[in-house]
Amino acid sequence: MSHVGVPRGTVRKRRSLALLTVGVLTIPVLAGCSSGGEETSRGVPQDIAPAARETVADGSTANWAVDALPATFNVFQADADSATTRITGALLPTLFPMDRTGRPKLNPDYLESAKIIEREPRQVVLYKLNQQAVWSDGREIGAPDFVAQWRALRGKDSAFWTARNAGYERIEKIERGADDLQVRVTFSKPYADWRALFSPLYPKEITGSPDAFNDGARTTLKNTAGPFVLRGVSKSKGTVTLARNPRWWGDRAKLDTLVFRAVAPKDRTEALAEGTVDIADIDAATADRITLARRDRGGNGQPLNHGPGSEITPAQALRSWALAHGSDEEAAETAQAARKKNRKAVAAYATEQKALRDFAVRKSLEPAYTQLALNGESGPLADDRVRRAVARALDREELAQTVLGPLGLPAKPLGSHLALAGQPGYKDGSGALGEQNTKEAQALLADAGWTRGGAAEPPKDTKAGSEAEKKGGKDDEAEAEKKTAEDEKDDKDAKSEKDGKKAEEDGAEDSAAEREKDDRDSEDSAASREEGLYIVGDDNKPGAPAPAAVNAASAGHVLAPARTAAVQGTALLRQAGLLAEDGAVAATDKQRGGAAGAYAPVGTAAPAPAAAKGQLGKDGKTLTLRFVLPSGPGSQSLRSVGDKIAAMLEKIGVGTEITKVPDESYFKDHIASGAYDLALYSWPATAYPATDGRPIYAKPEPATDGSLLVEQNYTRVGTDHIDQLFDKAAAELDEKAARELMKQADARIWAAAGSIPLFQRPQLVAVDKKLANVGAFGFAAPRYQDIGFKNRQAAGSPADRKK
Repeated sequence: MSHVGVPRGTVRKRRSLALLTVGVLTIPVLAGCSSGGEETSRGVPQDIAPAARETVADGSTANWAVDALPATFNVFQADADSATTRITGALLPTLFPMDRTGRPKLNPDYLESAKIIEREPRQVVLYKLNQQAVWSDGREIGAPDFVAQWRALRGKDSAFWTARNAGYERIEKIERGADDLQVRVTFSKPYADWRALFSPLYPKEITGSPDAFNDGARTTLKNTAGPFVLRGVSKSKGTVTLARNPRWWGDRAKLDTLVFRAVAPKDRTEALAEGTVDIADIDAATADRITLARRDRGGNGQPLNHGPGSEITPAQALRSWALAHGSDEEAAETAQAARKKNRKAVAAYATEQKALRDFAVRKSLEPAYTQLALNGESGPLADDRVRRAVARALDREELAQTVLGPLGLPAKPLGSHLALAGQPGYKDGSGALGEQNTKEAQALLADAGWTRGGAAEPPKDTKAGSEAEKKGGKDDEAEAEKKTAEDEKDDKDAKSEKDGKKAEEDGAEDSAAEREKDDRDSEDSAASREEGLYIVGDDNKPGAPAPAAVNAASAGHVLAPARTAAVQGTALLRQAGLLAEDGAVAATDKQRGGAAGAYAPVGTAAPAPAAAKGQLGKDGKTLTLRFVLPSGPGSQSLRSVGDKIAAMLEKIGVGTEITKVPDESYFKDHIASGAYDLALYSWPATAYPATDGRPIYAKPEPATDGSLLVEQNYTRVGTDHIDQLFDKAAAELDEKAARELMKQADARIWAAAGSIPLFQRPQLVAVDKKLANVGAFGFAAPRYQDIGFKNRQAAGSPADRKK
């Protein structure tokens, strides 16, 4: 399925050229926050219907859905995406694929061994290649392939258009070992993540020249070394076809052919029902339909109690029949047409449901996590106290439950930016920021100068933000506001301490009562957030109906994990490339209310200002954050989470201006450009956090034009200390010590409050129930040669059915 919310191409691009991000936060007490032993966390197991190879039939074809045909087969280029990674995984050597626990594991199909043989004066790694390993043209895999890839990716030759070079720039030289099967790699400085290099490994014919690298591998791969070879690409059919590699020396592939077929996420249910695909990432709605289809198998021909027409009551059906057979010819014609249309929809739905019985839903947790990003470049979130207040207002367990609970998956919030539950080195570092606490969040905002009456105050000639207030000290008025907020909640008797304070607190109590009512009144507006722009806390809309008391925190419906990230984009980022009916938000849709009294009889009091209704302000401005969310149908779960976050922030007096934009412009026009305050997107997991995490959390650097070079740190929040910890970990060859450094870095990333991990993303895959060794892989890379139909059942697979 599509990964809206995952930056496109991030699975590979995370090892990028620049290591950049903004803001400095020093918290000395964090030194011990993440120390100690690793948590014995257990990840969710993969769900792939495992079967021994002898029970899997030889032959047949399987069709695997991808979002779109890959723009390139070169994973090191900027426009490589999840389809590129998926397809090349069956064609090219991966020396250290991830196993089911998220660890890199030596691949015996290509390597007999690989280890560090020298540490001083230089780190030296010796690769011993499998003596049977050959390219599809018969040439041995050897040192020339390693040398060519190093020269293309080390960053010294700009003629090679590459998106990343992390690690390759640390290599000093590559030599042939004692024989042709040994490759000796010498590093100029220590590199802990050396296992990340040369995966995938391309033949020297592709990496040996800029022309071949830049253009030759975009549309074809003539020389490969996997269990399959590339047979052909059909743009008209939207397919990439792989065939069994006759020169493959490992376990023979069970399938004759493996076809990757471009199917948009919104078309997956239909494609499964028609039998055009056998394997497809799906959303929760499609998963529910498959579950219902299998439940209804023994229905004995009874009408389905779900789908089109199921909501029609007996009384409605009788009235429809009466209209269709009544004396009013025009009404009868309309009713007959509606009844005919409904019958067709019911029949089509029943046919699809019958076909969906042949599929099973494989589910696990995807190796990617969703985060709330807080843009710290400018505005209120440039103040670290405001960012921490936003983070402390979140009930992350409730947000995880929103997405994972309905799917029957563990709904535990993620506690690390740099590892997922079940991976080595995972430890919950969220204690460096603190748990959810509304009172403390409000105190942080008061300390930053955001108060109940601040929106009505005239601007002051003082510098906003934590740095200015740290230099100038806390002024008396800010202290009084903070004290008042605390006294209201903790001790009402303290109101009598000073004569002046009593009047102020009486007004504040009235405001609190008004705010409590407003919290109830504003909840009914969740539906209006489905399109365009809505400002949480700004409910004085002209002509608005009387609000209903609805619990917005439980109103969200999870319809789909946003694939896309890509990541996911993924990448996140996996981009869906879908447009919702509402499209982009026009200026005319941004209704902020009319003039006071414009829609009421003369003499009616104007609505109370935002400050009086509970929203905080400062220097005459309300505290309102721009919350950007994708609008496509595959992003419903993100929008549900976004609505809940908005409701949580409203409780501490923070307004959110929610804008929903087309999926295709979500990253380019908003996240990457910094045109947001709050956003939801995802990052893929990695076995190499010191390398892959560096460009995401490193401190931005100023460009010559005054802008910030952020690379992949879209929050623009970082510190020098975090950079130093990443650098030390990347050079630390002791794995235990490197993990400890990463825990310390994670604690400081939490404290900086630029990125708040929420939950690991769900992974739902529809698979023909006769297929084995394929489904929700979790961390692990697929073993393509083991995928196939169970014995004596291959002939009936959907891939062989005629449409």
